[in-house]
Amino acid sequence: MSWQPVESADAWGRMEERALARWRQDRVFARSVEARRDASPYVFYEGPPTANGRPGSHHVLSRVFKDIFPRFQTMRGRYVDRRGGWDCHGLPVELEVEKKLGISGKPEIEAYGVEKFNELCRESVVTYLEEWEQLTERVGFWVDTERAYRTMDSDYIESVWWSLARLFERGLLFESHKVVPYCPRCGTALSSHEVAQGYQDVVDPSVYVRFPIAGDSDRSLLVWTTTPWTLPSNQAVAVNPDIEYVEVTSGDEALILAASRVEEVLGDAAGPARAIPADELVSLRYEPPFPYIDGEHRVVPAPFVSTDEGTGLVHIAPAFGADDMEVGREHGLGAPSPIDAQGRFTDQVPPVAGAFAKDADADLIDDLDRRGRLHHRVEYEHSYPHCWRCNTPLLYMARPSWYVRTTQAVDRMIASNSEIGWHPDHVREGRFGQWLRGNVDWALSRARYWGTPLPIWRCGECDATTAVGSFEELAERASQPLGDDFDPHRPHVDRIELPCGECSGTMRREPDVIDVWYDSGAMPFAQIHHPFSGEDLDQHFPADFICEALDQTRGWFYSLHAEATLLFDQPAYRNVVCLGLILDSEGQKMSKSRGNVIEPWEVIERQGADAFRWYLFTAQSPWDSFRFSLEAVDEAKRRFLLTLWNTYAFMVTYADLPDGWSPGGEDPPAAERRPLDRWALSRLDRLVDTVTDRLEAYDATGAGRAIQDFVEDLSNWYVRSGRRRFWQIGRDEDGDVDDARAAFSTLHECLTTVSLLVAPFCPFVADEMYRNLVHAHDPATPDSVHLADWPESGGRQDPELEEAVAAAREAVAVGRGARAESKLKVRQPLAEAVIACPPATADILEAAELITALIAQELNVREVRFVTDPGELVDVALKPNYRRLGPRFGNRMPSVAEAVAALPPSETARRLDDGESIEIEIDGEAQELGPDDVLREARPAEGYAVGRSGGLAVALATELDDDLELEGLAREIVHAVQGARRDAGLRVEERIALHLDGSGRLREAIDAHRERIAAEVLAERLTVGHGSTIAATHRAEHEIEGEPLSVRLEPTGRASA
Repeated sequence: MSWQPVESADAWGRMEERALARWRQDRVFARSVEARRDASPYVFYEGPPTANGRPGSHHVLSRVFKDIFPRFQTMRGRYVDRRGGWDCHGLPVELEVEKKLGISGKPEIEAYGVEKFNELCRESVVTYLEEWEQLTERVGFWVDTERAYRTMDSDYIESVWWSLARLFERGLLFESHKVVPYCPRCGTALSSHEVAQGYQDVVDPSVYVRFPIAGDSDRSLLVWTTTPWTLPSNQAVAVNPDIEYVEVTSGDEALILAASRVEEVLGDAAGPARAIPADELVSLRYEPPFPYIDGEHRVVPAPFVSTDEGTGLVHIAPAFGADDMEVGREHGLGAPSPIDAQGRFTDQVPPVAGAFAKDADADLIDDLDRRGRLHHRVEYEHSYPHCWRCNTPLLYMARPSWYVRTTQAVDRMIASNSEIGWHPDHVREGRFGQWLRGNVDWALSRARYWGTPLPIWRCGECDATTAVGSFEELAERASQPLGDDFDPHRPHVDRIELPCGECSGTMRREPDVIDVWYDSGAMPFAQIHHPFSGEDLDQHFPADFICEALDQTRGWFYSLHAEATLLFDQPAYRNVVCLGLILDSEGQKMSKSRGNVIEPWEVIERQGADAFRWYLFTAQSPWDSFRFSLEAVDEAKRRFLLTLWNTYAFMVTYADLPDGWSPGGEDPPAAERRPLDRWALSRLDRLVDTVTDRLEAYDATGAGRAIQDFVEDLSNWYVRSGRRRFWQIGRDEDGDVDDARAAFSTLHECLTTVSLLVAPFCPFVADEMYRNLVHAHDPATPDSVHLADWPESGGRQDPELEEAVAAAREAVAVGRGARAESKLKVRQPLAEAVIACPPATADILEAAELITALIAQELNVREVRFVTDPGELVDVALKPNYRRLGPRFGNRMPSVAEAVAALPPSETARRLDDGESIEIEIDGEAQELGPDDVLREARPAEGYAVGRSGGLAVALATELDDDLELEGLAREIVHAVQGARRDAGLRVEERIALHLDGSGRLREAIDAHRERIAAEVLAERLTVGHGSTIAATHRAEHEIEGEPLSVRLEPTGRASA
């Protein structure tokens, strides 16, 4: 087998599509899993997306991060069963179907028919499944979608029922009448982690309302609320016994409020005040703000009342606040609610009957104002919860609901959280830890239709309840057969009745479904139909790795953690990588209304999946928000993938020349190769260790950047500086074959290892490279990089050599900067470079003669010498800093100037640059001067261009003799001919006949360097003069140093051999 030609990077998309077709045909993904079936398992959970909407670019972020670590662990020899999953239930699906049907709300759903509605929901969740699977495959995310679990499947639901029955048996699933966040649009309560996802900043009216004391209308309690719509339901006013209250005269009325709030609330309107103990206020009766609902309307004590804002008197409506409900229960208050299930006022409050609760604020405030009850209003900006699915403002309302008693396990959840590897680490005690510490019982039930039915049956006679934990149990207990095609969804399951075990009554299922987050949190056991399938849960639980967006700390991460703790008393996952948001290039959230959405297919079609992946892995830490743009992906591809591809193409091109190179030959041992080869292999071994360590630590960004830095070094240092070595095999009789083979072998090993290291990041280019670099020459090797093992370092790290090359590279960079600043042409050779550096650095570089020769080559100088005093390269002048020293020395500044001028300039400048202080003597007294007290001015020594960086200085001799000038012109001529070769479309190995027409100094340069020019441009024959002696197929005109040069060339039909 032989080398395959490397396509242009413009054909990247075709290369990726070709890889996809090969992976499908050869079952590469399946084989990569099967090959490790007997190995130690590495457990990965796919957080289930909902496929009733098209996937976006943010989904690519999560899918590629879910892909990289399982790929890595597979290559490390672990068995990684990657099973996909789909979240099928819930409000998003229902809302989509409502939209398609043109209906809205529960009454219209029930009028349409729950059975037909749920059937449409079932169809809806797979609407975009094909598009999801296409994108999943196209971005290279290897996950088994054929075996994907679906939360709507009967087996999955049965496992969920099993878990809920266990909680019910232990008293951890219970019913209660609590104030819950309620979405009137969706007609259901939300759990605390759902509420956390929907906060929006809004401006609401806050009102200060007079509550007149019963029988004494000139005195009023001044009460503040931000929810005017709850005032008709007022039952009490709460005061804190520890707060000092006052009665303040304001105009012709007396207002009662907390003493510390008088100035803030009343300002200049406050008159004389007298103290009133809170005990004196307790049990006072008052006139309610609205006359429509009966109640005790008295003052009660409550410790939660504060003076942080408001008046220190709190309006209590038990039906609309958790604290209010507790106060109401403690003091025997009622909890009337004039709000219906749609969030609208009933006829109990005639002025606003039929109005949505929050929309009624304005009319209620106007009513208060007309009746003299409104003291004043203030617009109040705050963060208010909205339904995370339909964007409706939530109402806190007393509703009967089923709860999971998570508060009973909160200490264990907090303790086991410490066992989880969070990335970033601060989430453990920060966002997630705080969420756990503020834990409340999980509001589980939802008064909806498309979801896992709550497996609770209630007796209509004695009110007994029971939980059903399996379909077999249901069949055994049911009054009628389930049927072979039993569907556990509504309305089918609603028709199944059970005989009551406590009395002779009939039990019917509670009509609610459960929170979809419980569905998704059950996936560790439900995906394998535990405990009914007989599969060993220990092989699937807990997960070694999960990954989702950071906001899932209050969603999937929490539901997994809570259920695992309650059911199995251990964490559900060992490591979790959190992901940030995808924003536009200006940092704005992407939305169709803004017109700033970038669709994933647009990115893939423009630059390919590998570029998309590489950008997401290396642009920044994944938990930070991405400022995403097509240009950012372009830059990521240019900086790394094109550099890697061009380096790979370079090697294949020259290895494939006649009498080229192929792996497996008699290559010199690594220890006998040039220092630059040994440096590359040392860097390679260190890279393998770094990337392995970083990926084991779930740091894809650090690992990717290390690969990028290495490839940059490989291309722009190793290959560029040793380019001629790759031409030597068969190039001419003097070619050093062993040295060329060493160069090829070194570069081949580097590229092969990089293809393995980059395989989890960029699976397409890695496979393309590996197959050409390895499998094409040895059919016994794996036919895909994704079937190969992870590389191990070869024990060739040489820190001293790496230090020497690092010093050489720094010297070259400084020298090139000096050349550029002095406007010396890159191709113009110079006589010498003088490097001033610390003695230790000089010793390292002088000891490595070939490294020194490399510096000479890179700086295009004939000689390199070292000095240890930078002062030898520059003329240093010292002057006192008059602005700093003038105030200190006054009229003694002339003496200071003389003393500074007398200091040894180079030594003094070095000490000051190192941050040291110096001493001078003024009028017989020692005076200390610091680095900012003395100005240093350094001028290059005459005849040199000098560059400096830290403790390193490089001086380039700028004087040119005739020999140097002619060599510089010869190099410009070679550059011009090479350009003509490229323009003529010649292959790198094709030889030519060349005619050059130049006069004056150009002719002198050609005559002086004829053999060198011919060898460099592969000219078998080189003629010079006016009038071409060849039938040129390509002509070019150039101007060099103001003199014209004509180039005529003709391919000879022979390749370099």
